[in-house]
Formats: sequence, structure tokens, C-alpha cells
Amino acid sequence: MDVVVTGGRGQTGRWVVDRLTEDHSVTCLDREHPGADGHPEVEYRAVDLTDQGSVFDVLTDLYPDAVVHWAAIPAAGIQSGVDTYRNNTLAAHSVLTAAGRIGAQVVQASSDGAYGFFFADETPVPDELPITEDHALRPEDDYGLSKIVTEEIGKTIARRDDVPVVSLRPSWIQLPGEYPCRDEEYTSDLAAGAGNYWSYVDVRDVADMVEAALTSDVTGHEAFNCVAPDNALGRSLRELMTEHYGRVPENCTVEGDAAAYDTTKARDLLGWEPTRSWRTAATETVPTPQV
Repeated sequence: MDVVVTGGRGQTGRWVVDRLTEDHSVTCLDREHPGADGHPEVEYRAVDLTDQGSVFDVLTDLYPDAVVHWAAIPAAGIQSGVDTYRNNTLAAHSVLTAAGRIGAQVVQASSDGAYGFFFADETPVPDELPITEDHALRPEDDYGLSKIVTEEIGKTIARRDDVPVVSLRPSWIQLPGEYPCRDEEYTSDLAAGAGNYWSYVDVRDVADMVEAALTSDVTGHEAFNCVAPDNALGRSLRELMTEHYGRVPENCTVEGDAAAYDTTKARDLLGWEPTRSWRTAATETVPTPQV
């Protein structure tokens, strides 16, 4: 399969690109061309993804089978709210519109930020535990709002152009050997991880989920939670919620140190399940992909 990956030189995108080169021909679209320093099996194009004309030009030239849209400002607070919203929504509109016009399937990076938990002024207790993809989306910040809009763009493209669009909702992506969710200041302070209920996911599981989405039989638009199987503290989630928030939601079926987010849908529709835990991945030595 010929696959275009946007944002493939970013901290997470490079792991996605490296994973996809195992089975596909990959072209990376990013702001800058790496020259001779890029991945030896990847083609590159430098493009401003918020420029719809440039994006349409390069995608109609490459005419890939699939587009993995991974380029975005990855969290609130990095740039101004309006710049975050503008960049993320315009880039998604440009990339997904062009992909739909050429009939390419799409996998895009959404976020658990779409639920509105982490960046809320006061983190709410979720309506349910574990949190399914059907949970209400109630962001108060521009980043979370931008992710809702990108998912709505995905629904539009899937409906209008009859191409499958998958939106992945990772929660705090960790790199092997670099697990800030296991730093002392995090593990010793419940408030540090309470905004996403102590959830995380290994970047390699994210890359595997992208691959699973590309080779799935999903039709229309579907969103999927993307998290590790356990919480970052290795404690009972019920106890953590009760200790920090004073209660658990009435609809609560979590057991033991399970994650706050449900990944059953990804297992059933994509055949994907997370396989990495902080218990081993936090101290692994894995070379960072050269992209």
C-alpha cells in the first residue's frame, strides 16, 4: 500500500512512519525536508499543511492509497489557543479533503482531549468507567475543541466521498525508556495524573494501532480509544478515583489497576490490543527512529 504520513518527523510521527515502512511504501509530508538525514526507506515532501492548494497539489501528484494525518499541535498550552485551533482544524480540513477527493482512506490523530477531561478548569468525574468512545465530548479548551472538529471533518469526508476515516484517541503517549508517567514527581502526587485518570500509552502501541486501522474493514467514520491496558500508578483505579475525587461514577465496572479508557471497540473492529506496560517499557532501551 502507498501511504502518505503527515507530521511524520514529529516525536510520535517518526515511530508511526518507521512502523509503516515494514509493510508499505511511505511518503512523509512535513514542514521541512530532512535531506540526506531522513529515513532511508521514506520519500519526503516539504509542505505547509494549512495551505489547501499545496496539500491538494502534492496528494493528487502522489495519489496514495491511504493518508495517515498525524501533524498537529499536540496539546493545549504549547501555542496560543487560537493558533492551536486554527492550525489543527485547517490542516485536517486540507489533508482530509484532498484524501477524499482521490479516494484515499484516512487514519488521523485525534486525542482523549476531545472528551474534555484533562484541560478543564476542574477535571470532572467521567460519566462512566471505563470510558467508551460513546462518552460525551465536552472540551473547554481550544485543543480539545480542535479535535472534535477534526473528527467532524472525518465524518463529512467519509460520508461525502465514501472513504473510511479512522480517528485515534491516544492518551499521553510515552516513549520507551522515557516514561514521565513514572517520574517521582508524577507517581508521588495523585493530582499530577488525575486529569486523564492516570492513563498513558506506549508510542509503539500507537504505531501498531495505525497499522491495524489501515488494514481493517472499517467503513464510514469510527473513533477509537488508544491507551495502555493498565494505569500508570499500578494501583486500583477505583481506589485512586475515590482517594482523589471522593467517588467513582455510578456506572463503574473497572477492576484492579485497569486503565480508565475502554479499548474493546478497537479489539473488536481493528483486532488491536495494547501490549506494552510501564512495568517493562519504562526502562527499555530502544533506538529512536531516524526520520
